[in-house]
Parts: sequence; C-alpha cells; structure tokens
Amino acid sequence: MKGYDALWCEDATEEEQVECYQRLVDSGDAWKLEGHVGRTAMNLIEHGAIMLGHRGHRDYWGNYVPARTDVQEGTKGSYQFVVQHHGEEYAKHLAQLGAN
Repeated sequence: MKGYDALWCEDATEEEQVECYQRLVDSGDAWKLEGHVGRTAMNLIEHGAIMLGHRGHRDYWGNYVPARTDVQEGTKGSYQFVVQHHGEEYAKHLAQLGAN
C-alpha cells in the first residue's frame, strides 16, 4: 500500500499498518492528524513496534515530539529499543522507511 492508505483500509496487514505509522511519525503527520492516530503511534512506540522520527516535530498543540536521537539510547522511541523488542533487521527496515 502507498502513502497512508493502511490507516483506512480494512484489509491492510499488520505489517502495512506498522509501516504506515512509522511513516506518519517520520513525517510528523502522526502528531497533527486526529487524536486516535497520535495515540496509536505513541502506543506502538511505547511497545517497541516503531521508533520516533529522524527529526523532532511539533504536534497540533505546539508541543515538541523528540527525534529518536534526542532520547537516550535503549529508551522508548529509540532505535535500540526497537532492536531489543523486534531485532536488528526489523529496526533497520523501519529506519529505512523514513529515508525513502
């Protein structure tokens, strides 16, 4: 699926949804769309399924959401936290999504 289609497509796979949320976080859009999107993204970050973006962003209310390099290595939102929960290959794949 392209773009953010997995957000609204009922038959999107879990992988497509996770990739979609990683792209939303990388672009900063996760923090500007409806509240459900940001809350889901934060839940995925807290469980190590995705990581914070390459750079920090401001949410709808002007609050700063840090970049993955702004948080301590191994803590929620960092690359290493995702590695600890899902492995190096999974984390590399997610990190590359934002680079595309």
